[in-house]
Amino acid sequence: MFSQITELMVKIFIGGLPDNIQEMDLAILVSLHGRVETIKIVRDRATGRCKGYAFLEIYSLPDAKNIVSTLNGETFKGNVITVKISEEESGVQAAKPKTNQPFKSKRPRLQR
Repeated sequence: MFSQITELMVKIFIGGLPDNIQEMDLAILVSLHGRVETIKIVRDRATGRCKGYAFLEIYSLPDAKNIVSTLNGETFKGNVITVKISEEESGVQAAKPKTNQPFKSKRPRLQR
């Protein structure tokens, strides 16, 4: 039986990626420094090319910190990359509480 997971996955942001990046390229680079659970490269819908950034879920906070400290500012495929822990994971950006209230309609415009 599996024990209960005590730590949540940590989401990191990687920016400055080339437009032809593939998930496997990024997985190879990052997995040398920590355990990667998921990779989401943000792509243009029309062309399928990378928009220059991706989000990764890392197994633990120590792994995420190691990835950030090792890779931030490094050159990857000719581009200097930015690597940081996503703000929503670090608690800087507070999540809005969900309410059960229906969508509020807009106030009517004043007629001039």
